[in-house]
Formats: sequence, C-alpha cells, structure tokens
Amino acid sequence: GATDPSKAEPGTIRGDFSIVTGRNICHGSDSETAAKREIDLWFRPEEVANWAHTAERWIYE
Repeated sequence: GATDPSKAEPGTIRGDFSIVTGRNICHGSDSETAAKREIDLWFRPEEVANWAHTAERWIYE
C-alpha cells in the first residue's frame, strides 16, 4: 500500500496508526535485494539468525 500515511487506505496498519512517513513500528522490504542491503546496514552477521517455522517441513517439499 501507500507509504505516505495521508494516502494510506483506512483499515491498513499505516492508514490506521501512522502519522509520520519516517516513523514505522515495522518495516517490510520491497524485494529480497533491498532486504539484504537493509539487514546488512543494521545487523552484524552474528546477530542474524536463520529461522524456519516448524510447520514448513509439513507444508513445503
């Protein structure tokens, strides 16, 4: 959805709870490439854990 709170749809997290564009309670990257860059910006390698939901082995082959 819209990243500008004034343009976000009602019923969305940003539309209902956000006032300022730069202040987010959570963030989702727009691509895997951006996620990698952002993770590398904020975390050292030893701070990042590999995690898989326990149900994944039952859902995915």
